Amino acid sequence: MHELPVTENILKIVQKHAEKNAVRRVVSITLDVGEMSDLEDEWMQHYFDYLSRNTVVEGAKLIIHRLPIVLRCNNCEKAFEIEKDEIGRSQCPDCGAEGNFSLESGRQYYIREMQAE
Repeated sequence: MHELPVTENILKIVQKHAEKNAVRRVVSITLDVGEMSDLEDEWMQHYFDYLSRNTVVEGAKLIIHRLPIVLRCNNCEKAFEIEKDEIGRSQCPDCGAEGNFSLESGRQYYIREMQAE
């Protein structure tokens, strides 16, 4: 259910830009979403369809690109990608350190672009 407030925020931003630029209709919105965000593509589109009814954004397609999880080793400063199921059992590919990492990327979401008429 956390998709709902995120989708509401995205819609507000898109509507603001559409109004500012005298857009007649928004066709698509491209989003970058981190793998750790736990946002489900299907639910985001579902909520977006519901919330955007009777607006210039109605019918717009969400195009979601997943961003990888990137950790940075606090020992050697090496940044590296991991899969979601590797969290908690990662090892630095450079120095071999375990469990001493900072999350560099993977939780974020943002609007990359919108296509409009």
